[in-house]
Amino acid sequence: MDSSAATYYHPFRTSSYSSASDNCVEVAGGAAGTAVRDTKHRELGALSFNASEWQAFLGTARHDVD
Repeated sequence: MDSSAATYYHPFRTSSYSSASDNCVEVAGGAAGTAVRDTKHRELGALSFNASEWQAFLGTARHDVD
């Protein structure tokens, strides 16, 4: 994600399930969709997903946990 796209998202947040020693990501939502970035390598940017892509991911993740 380029820096101009960052203005379309709310501030990034880290999951409450993450700890300082684990690999984790940060998520930011907004009108443009959802952005995800690596907490330890924020300088590398983020991946952006539109609403339908993000919902498909969440549905799959929830299904795999059950």
